[in-house]
Amino acid sequence: MSLVTVTINNKTIQVEEGSTILEAAALLNIKIPTLCHLNLHGTKMVNQTASCRVCVVEVQGRRNLAPSCATPVFDGMVVKTDTVRAIRARRTVVELLLSDHPKDCLICEKNTDCELQQLAADLGVREIPFKGEISTYEKDDSSSSIVRDLDKCILCRRCETMCNKVQTVNALSGVDRGFRTVVAPAFSLPMNETSCTFCGQCVAVCPTGALTEVNNVRKVWRALNDEKKYVIVQTAPAVRAALGEEFGLEPGTLVTGKLVTALKNLGFDKVFDTDFAADLTIMEEATEFIDRLQNGGRLPILTSCCPGWVKFFEHQFSDMLDIPSTCKSPQEMFGAVAKTYLAQKLNIDPKNLIVVSVMPCLAKKYEAARPEFGRNGVQDVDIVISTRELAKMLKEAGLDFNSLEDSDFDQPLGESTGASVIFGATGGVLEAALRTAYEWLTEETLENVDFNAVRGMEGIREATVKINDMDVNVAVAHGLGNARKLLESIREGKANYHAIEIMACPGGCIGGGGQPYIKGDTDILKARSKAIYAEDEGKALRKSHENPAIKKLYEEFLGKPNGEKSHELLHTHYKKRQKM
Repeated sequence: MSLVTVTINNKTIQVEEGSTILEAAALLNIKIPTLCHLNLHGTKMVNQTASCRVCVVEVQGRRNLAPSCATPVFDGMVVKTDTVRAIRARRTVVELLLSDHPKDCLICEKNTDCELQQLAADLGVREIPFKGEISTYEKDDSSSSIVRDLDKCILCRRCETMCNKVQTVNALSGVDRGFRTVVAPAFSLPMNETSCTFCGQCVAVCPTGALTEVNNVRKVWRALNDEKKYVIVQTAPAVRAALGEEFGLEPGTLVTGKLVTALKNLGFDKVFDTDFAADLTIMEEATEFIDRLQNGGRLPILTSCCPGWVKFFEHQFSDMLDIPSTCKSPQEMFGAVAKTYLAQKLNIDPKNLIVVSVMPCLAKKYEAARPEFGRNGVQDVDIVISTRELAKMLKEAGLDFNSLEDSDFDQPLGESTGASVIFGATGGVLEAALRTAYEWLTEETLENVDFNAVRGMEGIREATVKINDMDVNVAVAHGLGNARKLLESIREGKANYHAIEIMACPGGCIGGGGQPYIKGDTDILKARSKAIYAEDEGKALRKSHENPAIKKLYEEFLGKPNGEKSHELLHTHYKKRQKM
């Protein structure tokens, strides 16, 4: 590794050759404002367009100002970041951006979370001297998950970088030239007609309100105030590890009990746990895996809990549709059981039972709207809100979240094991399945249930698990770019696995597109993951097949895993979609 010496604002430091001025300045705790820059989860995946010019600095011997995010350092370089010329240039850039930007900040979905808004405040922009034509576009709210408002796009290209380089979905790109330039799908198609997976990672990195989630908060309030409806709610495991951040708590603070109390205070008739359905998912998925393993079925089996990667698979790998598990996701299994088993127990017409989901993922909104997830014109899940949307509802209701006492989930769909909560972190679904499959195949008690080899933040992880006399090869991928690499290796015959887990988002559900914004901070993802595994370790039962509520469900209603009733309610199919 070759080092070079750089002086920034009269401070000297040695940095690795090839580093940018921005990276060198950060090592000196010198803050240079940025807007288009994107440094994702500790990697070198940087948005190199340098399109906004907010980060310009003066370099000795250079006539023009240099964009610090894309200018490599050299030995002996002398940089000034705080000169009058640099600051004036930044302010002018922001003023120009604001001159072609809506002024509805108070009612914008990204109000107080908008980086352009914060940058304008930091630079002391109090007026916009530039007048002229303002670009206007039709808002795209065609999908169930994501809203595109190009009036608020600043052409930073972060979404394009995330979609194309990281997720490799290639749904967004620069279209047209000059003043008419926009970032949009090919032929400016609406989002629901593209190969978009609705993972929401573009929303997570958008600095303004150009990309936001479909807001379902009003739908929930209407349902809660409809006396004719019985409204229940399920909460995903990743929500409890992140919601506290919206109320000033440290990342990784578990708020499971407070979350239940808060939802009850909002007026839900019952508060249930998606973890219950995650245990149910393992019962079905482990049974399916063992059947394929013992009877010459198609391997590897791919866990299918993530709707973002399922849609990615349908577009990009439709020639391999026989590989994924046929199991529905825990969200949809919960909805199916609620609209049948629970409705019967409560003596409620399923049409009057409203199932609300609190999810870390924007693709869950899309998933709930898929027509195959329902019966007789009644969807299994009626409304999906994100972790961020729930936080807004709690603030709107004036709840002092941090002072709430802990409460327990309601029964019978609230009991869960440690295996279910780890669904929230990458590798968790596979680990949960291995815990059950191991005991069912060996007929022995698994004393150490921690499969550490499938845990971690590496993009692709491989492991071999000894079950009886068989070496079971497994793999885990998170982020769709990593999923593509893994799936292509299988397609080409270069890899031989028995089971695979794929999650669309970085870190799995803990890094979902509906979680509190983290701006690529890997430490926050690690803290959330640590919280997930801490809850697992604290559970009395840590294997899905040990859940007494699940056993009762099969005894009273479903019969057996992968049986006729289970297959009717808990399994699904996939579609071949156009590859764009």
